[in-house]
Formats: sequence, structure tokens, C-alpha cells
Amino acid sequence: MVPLLELPQGGEWVVILIIVVLLFGAKKLPELSRNAARAMVEFKKATADESDEKEEAKPV
Repeated sequence: MVPLLELPQGGEWVVILIIVVLLFGAKKLPELSRNAARAMVEFKKATADESDEKEEAKPV
């Protein structure tokens, strides 16, 4: 049986954040978060459009 993966706990998030800052630099982080937010908005729009198309295709 495959063991379940657990999400990082409090102290582990701090270590992950430090590693990310060291890899990308503090100046690059706002740009990365902005791009991630834009990608999430586009994904939500695409899934909403897809669900609208499915509703239109249903016979009434």
C-alpha cells in the first residue's frame, strides 16, 4: 500500500519559504506571485466557459 502524502507543517513552510527566496531572490517573488494569480484567473475562466458549454449542450 502506498503511504499517504502529508502537507508540510508550520516549521517546514518556513524552510520552504527560505529556499524559495534563496533560489529566486526577493525582487523576483512579487512577479512570480502575480503570474501565478493571472494563471489561476485564466484557469477559472476556462473551466467556467467549459461548464457553460456543457449546460448549453444538454437537451431541455
